[in-house]
Amino acid sequence: MALDRISVVIPPVGPWREQERWYRWADQIGYDVVYTYDHLTHATAPGMWLSEAFTTLTAAAGTTERIRLGTLVASAVLRTPVALARVAMTVQDISGGRLVLGLGAGAPTCALADHGRRPTPREMSARFADVVRGYIAVLDGATDWEGGTLSFHGLETTPAPAATPRPELLLAAHGPRALALAASHADTWNTYGGPGSTSLSPGEYWDLLGHQADGFAKACAATGRAPGDVRRSLLLGFGQVRPTTSVDEFLAAAERAEALGFDELVVYGPDSPAGMDSDPAVHERALARLR
Repeated sequence: MALDRISVVIPPVGPWREQERWYRWADQIGYDVVYTYDHLTHATAPGMWLSEAFTTLTAAAGTTERIRLGTLVASAVLRTPVALARVAMTVQDISGGRLVLGLGAGAPTCALADHGRRPTPREMSARFADVVRGYIAVLDGATDWEGGTLSFHGLETTPAPAATPRPELLLAAHGPRALALAASHADTWNTYGGPGSTSLSPGEYWDLLGHQADGFAKACAATGRAPGDVRRSLLLGFGQVRPTTSVDEFLAAAERAEALGFDELVVYGPDSPAGMDSDPAVHERALARLR
């Protein structure tokens, strides 16, 4: 399985006039998807401005031409099914069908910042499953739906604008419950390794990714889906494996990812906080080699 998508994350840090140039740059140099993330607070951005994900992508739709636009990832601790479907389909409509809706369990720090309570991992897992299933129910046309932690009733509006297809659904998953959820519902499965992976040595990290890939294949088999029916996406850079430090590191990371069966590689953009910054020329030269 070869890499068929090479993508980039532009963290939503700073005002739009500073972010915009990186969206244009990603579009021009040939990245396939440009992602942003969905946080209210983040340890890599103390004292910085974090913009809202879907509003940012709407602005990006007006300043780019061909590149797809995604969340990596929208946060289930902040989002609910009907509101998520509404904002996702709005961006999908405005962008001409270019949205990749990435969704994950979210960060407990964001839940604490939003509603003053830090949920347990089990609570976050249950809510994540409900947001995924409820979102799909909305797009399937349900007017009422009941989950374990969330529900909606009396929905009178249509699920999408006329002739607008639903976006690609990317689910971030690392543990058994989330991998099973992704195997059942995702168009694309994404991992960065999961909590704790950022402290691993490169060798340990790649071994972990191999175990996760095997776990995802087993989860697909358990649901009756062929593993090849779901794109496998890998985000690198938020740890000790830093592919954008040089062209050689970028190419080596792409080769390792491909060998593990991933078909999308996602890296952080040049202007990223927490020491993930890099020379734009590294991205440009690596992309030219990989195309």
